[in-house]
Amino acid sequence: MSITSNYTEDNIRSLDWKEHIRMRPGMYIGKLGDGSSPDDGIYILLKEVLDNSIDEFVMGAGKTIDISISDSGVSVRDYGRGIPLGKVVDVVSKMNTGAKYDSRVFKKSVGLNGVGTKAVNALSSSFKVESCRDEKIKTVHFEHGNLTLDKEIEESSKRKGTKVTFIPDEIIFKKYKYRAEYVSKMLKYYVYLNPGLTIVFNGEKYISENGLKDLLEDNNDIEKLLYPIIHLKGDDIEVAITHSKIQYSEEYYSFVNGQHTTQGGTHQSAFREAVVKVVRDFYGKPYDASDVRKSIISAVSIKVMEPIFESQTKTKLGSTEMGGGLPTVRSYIHDFIGKYLDNYLHKNPDTAEKIQRKITQAEKERKELSGIRKLARERAKKSNLHNKKLRDCRVHLGDMNKENRLDSTLFITEGDSASGSITKSRNVNTQAVFSLRGKPLNCYSMSKKIVYENEEFNLLQAALNIEDSIEYLRYNNIVIATDADVDGMHIRLLLITFFLQFFPELIKEGHLYILQTPLFRVRNKKETIYCYSEKERIQAFKKLGSKPEITRFKGLGEISPDEFKHFIGESIRLDPVMLDENFSIEELLSFYMGKNTPDRQKFIIDNLKVELDRIDS
Repeated sequence: MSITSNYTEDNIRSLDWKEHIRMRPGMYIGKLGDGSSPDDGIYILLKEVLDNSIDEFVMGAGKTIDISISDSGVSVRDYGRGIPLGKVVDVVSKMNTGAKYDSRVFKKSVGLNGVGTKAVNALSSSFKVESCRDEKIKTVHFEHGNLTLDKEIEESSKRKGTKVTFIPDEIIFKKYKYRAEYVSKMLKYYVYLNPGLTIVFNGEKYISENGLKDLLEDNNDIEKLLYPIIHLKGDDIEVAITHSKIQYSEEYYSFVNGQHTTQGGTHQSAFREAVVKVVRDFYGKPYDASDVRKSIISAVSIKVMEPIFESQTKTKLGSTEMGGGLPTVRSYIHDFIGKYLDNYLHKNPDTAEKIQRKITQAEKERKELSGIRKLARERAKKSNLHNKKLRDCRVHLGDMNKENRLDSTLFITEGDSASGSITKSRNVNTQAVFSLRGKPLNCYSMSKKIVYENEEFNLLQAALNIEDSIEYLRYNNIVIATDADVDGMHIRLLLITFFLQFFPELIKEGHLYILQTPLFRVRNKKETIYCYSEKERIQAFKKLGSKPEITRFKGLGEISPDEFKHFIGESIRLDPVMLDENFSIEELLSFYMGKNTPDRQKFIIDNLKVELDRIDS
């Protein structure tokens, strides 16, 4: 084989810090996205700036952080010590520069590698920093990582602290939009983990008095919890534990140095082990671990000296050591839970009795289901899941970077034509397709037994790998892709009911979406415009003029694979499925999926009138 290109010194080049970040943003902030997912890049940019302000609070400097997000960008203002004025430019533009290398200043910080604000700077079209301290102010401004303003230090009467204002670069984050729901959730986690901290976001105040106890109370219907939340605190650890009366699977919120480790890690694994050990020792019975943890809802937060994460986005802890002369992470958590949870159970016999009854009931249900589960697994194998129902993606074959798992997506669709179009047009590296056969069962008020007895639910559960916990969820994004007609809407509701009934944490953690597909194609000889609403169709018609051709897509199967590439690629439009904090899951399912009631009939009629009025206008 002949080599046609030369390999010389001219082929070697060094990228400066901003070029490398802009060329390989995934190495620094995970996936990009458009803001429809809570782990999209624009939220990581906000988090990186906010983490520095949180570190100031942790060090005892500044109890309030002001945040505003609008079309003009993002602003984060803290009242900490302020960046040393002579080092402002270096701190936000020179890699591996910062105070966090000095453990005397930041002993248990969130970020330790001096990359965070540099990534925000490089990935923003506008990035401005104002540092106030010693009654002086230093202001610098960058555009696309290039320094455009470096003002001299001036006298100032402003309160000490740092203000960072940035606009994510639309060249990198295409058509992005910050969703207030995701920002709000992020900020709540910050105040849960930092009692005494006040965050003001677009005028709304966030504060927590009881830490992780507040987290569990705010995220669950208190009446559906089996017993009062167990809240335990130590020097470098805090936990909150309870069980749900209605939930089937395990649910964990884990944190390290204030960072939400959505993928768990060594601390979460140690916590799960420790709870089981304490329970077995307390009752003197070798309970099965799955019975002890069934329906558990817990939060665990630890502080580690110089933590090691498995990626730059810090979603999974890899550290095995606590640091600072303390034992390993596992030993530290086992010792703490072993002492304080055991003491709590001895002092609260009513709670201890309820936990034991819950375990006994779980054991009984597991034994009753064991035969069904075995048959279900065999049925899944016989049905040749990976060839018939699931067209998997290469990210799960072990030959791709772990970071690609953040982009892994499973499309759930119905019908051969629709699934065929998506399968042919998808990105085979990161996108998988699961094909339903007909409408799923309405599983509202049914027991977990139905998941194993119903072939569609059993195979979907197996494809997602969520039988007992979502800890090993195979796809970061689960996308319901159905027709935008009455039948398609019904299938969406039935699938959402399935997840709410048996795996609500999938929705709570922001993994479930609805795929938006165009209703119309408007085109002439020069241009084609895809429209997702009647309003967009009218705008496209006016823009193209000369009576353009208009096609109404009645179903996904009518969209060719070549066209489908536009809708599930870079320009994909996803609507996240979110829970309204004003309603419990039980209330939502009962109203929408339970028996027909006069209230629901009135709701349908009223909303139908509103929709007809909108169409007429």
